[in-house]
Amino acid sequence: MTSSEPDENPGPAVTTVGPLPGTVVVPADEDPVAEAGSEVLGGPPGRRALLGVSWWVPARFLALAVIVTCVLGMVQKLPCYDGGWFHGATAQYTHACYSDIPHLFTGRGFSVGLHPYLDKLPQPSPDMQYLEYPVLTGLFMQIAGWLTPLGGTGESREQWFWMINAGMLLVCAVVIVVALTRTHRRRPWDALLFALAPCLALDATINWDLLAVALAAVAMAYWSGSRPVWAGVFIGLATAAKLYPVLLLGPLLVLCWRAGRWRAFGQAAGAAAAAWLIVDLPIMLANWQGWATFYTFSQTRKEDYGSFWLILMQDRNQQLDTLNTWIAILLVVCCLAIGWLALSAPRRPRFAQLAFLVVAAFILTNKVYSPQYVLWLIPLAALARPRWRDFLIWQACEALYFLGIWSYLGFVSDSKQHGIGQDWYHFAVVLHLAGTLYLCGMIVRDILLPERDPVRWDGSDDPSGGVLDHAPDVFVLGAARRLGEERTYEEFRLDDLDWVSAGGDRQSDDGKSDDRKPDGTA
Repeated sequence: MTSSEPDENPGPAVTTVGPLPGTVVVPADEDPVAEAGSEVLGGPPGRRALLGVSWWVPARFLALAVIVTCVLGMVQKLPCYDGGWFHGATAQYTHACYSDIPHLFTGRGFSVGLHPYLDKLPQPSPDMQYLEYPVLTGLFMQIAGWLTPLGGTGESREQWFWMINAGMLLVCAVVIVVALTRTHRRRPWDALLFALAPCLALDATINWDLLAVALAAVAMAYWSGSRPVWAGVFIGLATAAKLYPVLLLGPLLVLCWRAGRWRAFGQAAGAAAAAWLIVDLPIMLANWQGWATFYTFSQTRKEDYGSFWLILMQDRNQQLDTLNTWIAILLVVCCLAIGWLALSAPRRPRFAQLAFLVVAAFILTNKVYSPQYVLWLIPLAALARPRWRDFLIWQACEALYFLGIWSYLGFVSDSKQHGIGQDWYHFAVVLHLAGTLYLCGMIVRDILLPERDPVRWDGSDDPSGGVLDHAPDVFVLGAARRLGEERTYEEFRLDDLDWVSAGGDRQSDDGKSDDRKPDGTA
């Protein structure tokens, strides 16, 4: 079915009444928390800032804000930079400043010039003999390794490696915040949710996740601009850096299905596959085992920190042999539920809403939850539910989990047991799960009650939807189909009432006068 072929019972019509062109939404005008916060900074943005006349346009201000946040995060890592990563088994946990980056400089062979995927690790194990990261992340790490000075002690080189990576990841954070301003062009200040996110400061330099997040954010900005090919290219690149961005194709599939925009989806999916292959294929051909390590490691990994599976296994004191099967079943069920929601909601959900839900489903059902995984969701949350109260509730839960995981690792790694025990750690995991589910619930409520959606209150449809924005529905299910049928019946009823009030004289379908009386007789 193409976009020119309307469904037999189309869904609710999309309103054509929208905001005035060129206007910018100021969060302080619609969000009580933002209004209160803006008073601390001297009040909402002025007219010159809103019109882009001032040098301090939103993108520049937000870039500065995200730089300040990331620098504060680097300062938070100082106790480890000054020795916690190198001296003592638990100092990096008790100071909550752990990072994978300095440890993997030596552990993955970058310190001695080994090449990812081609050279085996310095100390390989039967389960992992090569770098266990996707190809584009491995290239990112390799570039940082090349930039690290050759002279100095091993400790100083690890410090340099972390600092160089921190700078590169800071550039990724700036790219993300600018991409967010381009995705919702009328709502650039929503990107402040990302720029000032507490967990951005805490988690940005734990690992290399911000690279994939940046590429995924650029992909969404291109899709918002109705450029599906480039959107697909960046989804493919993001997937070559981390697995989760491929999930963005799921929401695009069901939304394009509902709107009949199959060509745009095909372009995005094809471009994503091509970009991913261009990055990965050379490594596949050079060393299949080295390329496949990321996927085999993910497959054989057992339940790990942060997941509800860990709570179940620790309470039972027994591992689940069919863990991967259960995870796959749960994830498929969640995706099917999200797909049904997309096709049956009274109004087509926004792309960012479904993107948040499907990535959250992947996180919640996964066998491991590293603290930096929250970075995957922060940009999506800023687009899907731009409300500071709900955002800060979720961030508070994640920040408490951040403290909980390091405190627990300090407890189990030190004979003195400084930190929290298993029961309190399980409580921290539950907080993380509850916070994420809370934000999911608010987004689902916005989908089912579009008038509650903070993005749609002014008549907007889907600012991040690109070709989907204000597109009519051509395929709907469930409640949306019933609403469409009721709307069609109401239109016919009103048409008949108009005919009766006109005395029964109207034009028939063939253009001839229809002189029947109201009772249907001639």
